[in-house]
Amino acid sequence: MPGDLAGQETYFVKDGMKVIERFFVVPLNYAKPDEEKIRVFARHIIPKSKAKNAEDEKKLPFLVYLTGGPGFEVGLPTSAGYPGQIHDKGYQTLWIDQRGTGLSTSLSPDTLPPHVKTDEEIAEHLKHFRADNIVRDCEFIRKQLLGDREKSEDQKWTVLGQSFGGFCIVTYLSFHSEGLKEAFLTGGLAPLVDQPDIVYDALVQRVIKRNQVYYKKYPQDVQRVKQIVTFLEANEVVVPNNGHLTPHRFMQLGHDFGMSGGIDRVHQIVFRASSDLELFNKLSYKTLQTIQNSQPFDGNPLYAILHEPLYCQGQAAKWSAARVVEKHACFSWDKVKAQEESTPLYFTGEMIFPSMFDDYANLRPWKGAADILASDESWKPLYDKKQLEDNEVKVSTVTYLDDMYVDFGFAQQTANTIKNTEQYITNQLVHNGLGKDPADVMKTLFKLSEREFD
Repeated sequence: MPGDLAGQETYFVKDGMKVIERFFVVPLNYAKPDEEKIRVFARHIIPKSKAKNAEDEKKLPFLVYLTGGPGFEVGLPTSAGYPGQIHDKGYQTLWIDQRGTGLSTSLSPDTLPPHVKTDEEIAEHLKHFRADNIVRDCEFIRKQLLGDREKSEDQKWTVLGQSFGGFCIVTYLSFHSEGLKEAFLTGGLAPLVDQPDIVYDALVQRVIKRNQVYYKKYPQDVQRVKQIVTFLEANEVVVPNNGHLTPHRFMQLGHDFGMSGGIDRVHQIVFRASSDLELFNKLSYKTLQTIQNSQPFDGNPLYAILHEPLYCQGQAAKWSAARVVEKHACFSWDKVKAQEESTPLYFTGEMIFPSMFDDYANLRPWKGAADILASDESWKPLYDKKQLEDNEVKVSTVTYLDDMYVDFGFAQQTANTIKNTEQYITNQLVHNGLGKDPADVMKTLFKLSEREFD
């Protein structure tokens, strides 16, 4: 089946970047390629400083960027930051909106196909949007763009994966390494597990440490958080899009603790909410809007519904994070409020809970499907350890010692499994280091790629 390359738009943006907007029609289910189709969008960028004409463009190697998630799209890259570092190195780039996101056939309760109606049908449809099919999409697109190149090596491309994008690359290396020339990962060494419980057992300890840092920096927030949660428990509070701001949802602001500046951003929300209660005995519209906008689940619902399944191979997640968090009294308001006044209530991290499908307005229609998926044991393999152990593709990765989202211990197990992997390990950056210090991260990755050793 040919990709739909009709209707491309080409334009130029500042600093000499040629942009080609590409759309590809791909199978929803690659096991049934002649049945239902979806669209995948990819933004193709060519640095004009590296290519003066069409012939030069054809000679530039490709680098494909896979973003974090699951369920997030890619914005228009600028000529600065890590896109600039990549283009300066002589690559043309492809920025893919992974299936179900952005300008691809986006997936949300309001955009489901008309024939997908029941909870069972929704759950079955959503199962096609994991990393395995994202990789198949990449291969489909690669063959469309590079398949006619004369040399087999020129038909391959380089990939860069941030966070979940790195997880996708580990899947890529497992099943379609023939399409890869080289792989770069940032905070993306996926745990090679079959079910997420042991992952959350490790990650919850990192979330606890980040809470300790938070309350040490802002000790006055111990009482502020309790004041706010007490108010939310006693009142029905609704955010602008009709979601419910419950105590549990408020404590999910800790999702931001793992990003640079996240602790300070959460403090500003707590500070403002506490001020509102003091002045108005309620939370202002602006505060509610800020909280709503800081939580991505309404706009990117795949992030919620497919987060735990990204760890599943032949086993069910069974609301893993919720079960793990229940083991720790520091996250339970019912237990903390009965303790001493100085006992803090801890924020949760990058974790998905059943209550979210009541509290977030745009997740409610998928509540039944979420329960079905949480009990599903039929998830297909995402990784092939034997293939990874025999890997011949050059893999260079930046790994963050204090990563709250990707446990360092599991990352080391994965790095030791994937043959031909070199790491740069740092405690000076956290999970969003690629965006925070792109010059250092990309320079280091390119240096690692040279494989020069003392």
